[in-house]
Amino acid sequence: MEIIPVSIHTEFIKLDALLKFAGMTDTGGFAKELVQQGLVRVNGEVCTMRGKKIRPGDVVTVQNYELHVQSES
Repeated sequence: MEIIPVSIHTEFIKLDALLKFAGMTDTGGFAKELVQQGLVRVNGEVCTMRGKKIRPGDVVTVQNYELHVQSES
């Protein structure tokens, strides 16, 4: 599992936007598909809500990647 730290400068970021921002997908449409197919986990649980608010401290898992969301310092 490859861990990728992702810094955000807002209170939260929507799940589909995070996947695109972190480079997991090239387009928002592909991010939407991954989420709707149940291929994304948030804090260990499958999440099918593409608009879910992801906050610093959350861990998003996609395939062999773990996105560790942190607040930009």
